[in-house]
Amino acid sequence: MIDTRTAPYSALVLRIALGVMFIAHGLTKLLVFTPAGTAKFFESVGFAGWFAWPIILFEIAAGVLLLTGVYTRLIAAVAAIELFTASTVHFGNGWMFTNPKGGWEYPVFLAIAALVLALLGDGAFALKPTIRNINT
Repeated sequence: MIDTRTAPYSALVLRIALGVMFIAHGLTKLLVFTPAGTAKFFESVGFAGWFAWPIILFEIAAGVLLLTGVYTRLIAAVAAIELFTASTVHFGNGWMFTNPKGGWEYPVFLAIAALVLALLGDGAFALKPTIRNINT
Protein backbone atom coordinates (compact mmCIF):
# COMPACT_ATOMS: atom_id res chain seq x y z
CA MET A 1 0.00 0.00 0.00
CA ILE A 2 1.28 3.46 -0.89
CA ASP A 3 1.29 6.04 1.88
CA THR A 4 -0.20 9.02 0.07
CA ARG A 5 1.01 11.40 2.78
CA THR A 6 4.71 10.61 2.27
CA ALA A 7 4.81 9.48 -1.38
CA PRO A 8 5.19 13.03 -2.76
CA TYR A 9 8.21 13.55 -0.49
CA SER A 10 9.72 10.23 -1.58
CA ALA A 11 9.47 11.37 -5.19
CA LEU A 12 11.04 14.71 -4.19
CA VAL A 13 14.02 12.99 -2.55
CA LEU A 14 14.53 10.73 -5.57
CA ARG A 15 14.14 13.70 -7.95
CA ILE A 16 16.76 15.73 -6.04
CA ALA A 17 19.19 12.81 -5.82
CA LEU A 18 18.99 12.13 -9.56
CA GLY A 19 19.15 15.84 -10.37
CA VAL A 20 22.33 16.35 -8.36
CA MET A 21 23.86 13.19 -9.84
CA PHE A 22 23.14 14.35 -13.39
CA ILE A 23 24.54 17.83 -12.82
CA ALA A 24 27.67 16.35 -11.22
CA HIS A 25 28.24 13.90 -14.08
CA GLY A 26 27.54 16.50 -16.77
CA LEU A 27 29.87 19.04 -15.20
CA THR A 28 32.55 16.38 -14.74
CA LYS A 29 32.39 15.57 -18.44
CA LEU A 30 32.51 19.29 -19.28
CA LEU A 31 35.10 20.60 -16.82
CA VAL A 32 37.26 17.64 -15.82
CA PHE A 33 37.32 15.23 -18.75
CA THR A 34 36.53 18.06 -21.22
CA PRO A 35 34.27 17.58 -24.23
CA ALA A 36 37.24 16.40 -26.33
CA GLY A 37 38.23 13.83 -23.70
CA THR A 38 34.63 12.69 -23.32
CA ALA A 39 34.36 12.29 -27.11
CA LYS A 40 37.59 10.28 -27.15
CA PHE A 41 36.27 8.01 -24.38
CA PHE A 42 32.96 7.54 -26.18
CA GLU A 43 34.83 6.51 -29.32
CA SER A 44 37.01 4.08 -27.34
CA VAL A 45 33.91 2.20 -26.13
CA GLY A 46 32.13 2.16 -29.47
CA PHE A 47 29.91 5.24 -29.35
CA ALA A 48 30.17 8.14 -31.76
CA GLY A 49 32.39 10.90 -30.40
CA TRP A 50 29.93 13.60 -31.43
CA PHE A 51 27.57 12.28 -28.72
CA ALA A 52 29.76 14.03 -26.14
CA TRP A 53 28.14 17.46 -26.44
CA PRO A 54 24.51 16.25 -26.52
CA ILE A 55 25.14 14.00 -23.51
CA ILE A 56 26.92 16.76 -21.56
CA LEU A 57 24.13 19.23 -22.30
CA PHE A 58 21.41 16.68 -21.56
CA GLU A 59 22.93 15.71 -18.22
CA ILE A 60 23.28 19.29 -17.04
CA ALA A 61 19.85 20.38 -18.31
CA ALA A 62 18.18 17.20 -17.05
CA GLY A 63 19.71 17.75 -13.63
CA VAL A 64 18.38 21.31 -13.43
CA LEU A 65 14.93 20.26 -14.68
CA LEU A 66 14.78 17.40 -12.19
CA LEU A 67 15.85 19.65 -9.31
CA THR A 68 13.11 22.11 -10.16
CA GLY A 69 10.50 19.50 -11.00
CA VAL A 70 9.85 20.65 -14.55
CA TYR A 71 8.87 17.93 -17.05
CA THR A 72 9.95 15.35 -14.48
CA ARG A 73 8.32 12.30 -16.05
CA LEU A 74 9.62 13.04 -19.54
CA ILE A 75 13.15 13.88 -18.38
CA ALA A 76 13.30 10.83 -16.11
CA ALA A 77 12.10 8.53 -18.92
CA VAL A 78 14.74 9.85 -21.34
CA ALA A 79 17.32 9.65 -18.54
CA ALA A 80 16.46 5.99 -17.93
CA ILE A 81 17.21 5.24 -21.58
CA GLU A 82 20.45 7.26 -21.50
CA LEU A 83 21.59 5.58 -18.29
CA PHE A 84 20.79 2.07 -19.50
CA THR A 85 22.68 2.78 -22.73
CA ALA A 86 25.65 4.06 -20.69
CA SER A 87 25.56 0.89 -18.59
CA THR A 88 26.16 -1.28 -21.67
CA VAL A 89 29.76 -0.07 -21.63
CA HIS A 90 30.20 -1.88 -18.30
CA PHE A 91 28.33 -5.16 -18.92
CA GLY A 92 31.50 -7.09 -19.74
CA ASN A 93 33.24 -5.81 -16.61
CA GLY A 94 31.15 -7.73 -14.09
CA TRP A 95 28.89 -6.65 -11.27
CA MET A 96 30.97 -4.41 -9.00
CA PHE A 97 31.73 -0.86 -10.07
CA THR A 98 35.10 -1.24 -8.33
CA ASN A 99 36.13 -3.80 -10.99
CA PRO A 100 38.65 -2.64 -13.58
CA LYS A 101 36.79 -0.27 -15.95
CA GLY A 102 33.78 -0.31 -13.59
CA GLY A 103 30.98 -2.79 -13.20
CA TRP A 104 27.42 -2.38 -14.29
CA GLU A 105 25.47 -2.23 -11.01
CA TYR A 106 25.71 1.56 -10.48
CA PRO A 107 24.56 2.73 -13.93
CA VAL A 108 21.82 0.07 -14.00
CA PHE A 109 20.66 1.17 -10.54
CA LEU A 110 20.53 4.79 -11.75
CA ALA A 111 18.55 3.73 -14.83
CA ILE A 112 16.05 1.91 -12.62
CA ALA A 113 15.84 4.90 -10.25
CA ALA A 114 15.10 7.17 -13.24
CA LEU A 115 12.43 4.74 -14.45
CA VAL A 116 10.85 4.70 -10.98
CA LEU A 117 10.77 8.51 -10.97
CA ALA A 118 9.20 8.54 -14.45
CA LEU A 119 6.46 6.24 -13.15
CA LEU A 120 6.10 8.01 -9.80
CA GLY A 121 5.91 11.58 -11.05
CA ASP A 122 6.98 15.00 -9.87
CA GLY A 123 6.50 14.72 -6.13
CA ALA A 124 6.38 17.63 -3.71
CA PHE A 125 7.58 21.15 -4.49
CA ALA A 126 7.72 20.66 -8.26
CA LEU A 127 7.54 23.70 -10.51
CA LYS A 128 5.24 22.08 -13.03
CA PRO A 129 4.92 24.03 -16.25
CA THR A 130 1.38 25.06 -17.05
CA ILE A 131 0.06 24.23 -20.47
CA ARG A 132 -2.80 26.44 -21.56
CA ASN A 133 -5.85 24.87 -23.05
CA ILE A 134 -6.04 26.16 -26.63
CA ASN A 135 -9.85 26.21 -26.42
CA THR A 136 -9.89 28.89 -23.70
